[in-house]
Amino acid sequence: MVEREKFEAEFCHPTQYWHVLDDARVQCDVCPRFCKLHEGQRGLCFVRACQEQKIILTTYGRSSGFCVDPIEKKPLNHFLPGTPVLSFGTAGCNLACKYCQNWDISKSRETHRLTDQATPEAIVQAAIDSGSRSVAYTYNDPIIFLEYAIDVAKLCRQHKINNVAVTAGYVEPKPAAEFFSYMDAANIDLKSFSEDFYWKITGGHLQPVLDTLEYVKHETQCWLEITTLLIPGKNDSDQELNLLTQWINEKLGAEVPLHFSAFHPDWKMQDIPSTPQSTLDKARQIAKANGLHHVYTGNVHDKAGQSTYCHHCGELLIGRDWYELSDWNLDQGGHCQQCHTPLAGVFEAQAGHWGSKRRPIVISR
Repeated sequence: MVEREKFEAEFCHPTQYWHVLDDARVQCDVCPRFCKLHEGQRGLCFVRACQEQKIILTTYGRSSGFCVDPIEKKPLNHFLPGTPVLSFGTAGCNLACKYCQNWDISKSRETHRLTDQATPEAIVQAAIDSGSRSVAYTYNDPIIFLEYAIDVAKLCRQHKINNVAVTAGYVEPKPAAEFFSYMDAANIDLKSFSEDFYWKITGGHLQPVLDTLEYVKHETQCWLEITTLLIPGKNDSDQELNLLTQWINEKLGAEVPLHFSAFHPDWKMQDIPSTPQSTLDKARQIAKANGLHHVYTGNVHDKAGQSTYCHHCGELLIGRDWYELSDWNLDQGGHCQQCHTPLAGVFEAQAGHWGSKRRPIVISR
């Protein structure tokens, strides 16, 4: 049965990554799902839909909320530490992670979740007014609201405001090339190193994510960090952690920061316990043994696991306690003050002082 919906014209926006099939359905070509839609149908992401034999974005200019966060919350530890970032997202997602910790937004199929409205111009002005150094496209995956994100990003570039993507990297090469050409930094989820995990738990596939990671690292100027959420009994075995971290070192390089985050029971996986600290510690040890220079722990209080050290001499370079910065032992060129080894990333002469503040804001259209 063909599902027909009446879309709110005010928030509909044309897109370019699609083509018409022989049976008159329209295939969305933004991500590897390749949703094939009849007139009036939405894709799995919920926000891209078929109207008049074209794919439109139905949530352009609508958001689930705006907030000024510390950049470390994205998480990005090697990109302008201590600075504020204006964060926003929309609704929907092109994956179906059973453990989603933002499920009320990413799995929402109700546009009433999108209570805030803002033009790209209003978002950039809010970033300027709030003193934000960057705008982050986050909360749900920006790949599915690509056109909205890119229009904001273009204006950010004009005002020397950085663009930050928080994404699962589940995207096709052509839209990836356009999207990441406007991003200054990205944290990409590598949810597992198992195709079985990706298919059974996220509804996606592993290889497209690996392809995105290699593309961003080697073909763009976008600073890259990676997050893996460790779920007890699902993706935390020594074998898998060895494979994952060896791949990162071999394909992306030892200097790409990796964040191991703790799982807590949520959405459709509430029968699995939270990740113990010992699992995070073990993962960090395995990653460092496999040559990675900067490995962090997240979603737990672990000052040692969240601070940055010189990979050459072991000097504490950036002390962190949650999102509060303490020590800063980098010279003006971003080198270790002790041995002068450069620290990979994007740094200024001094750390920012935003701290752990999280400040919701209202943006006037």
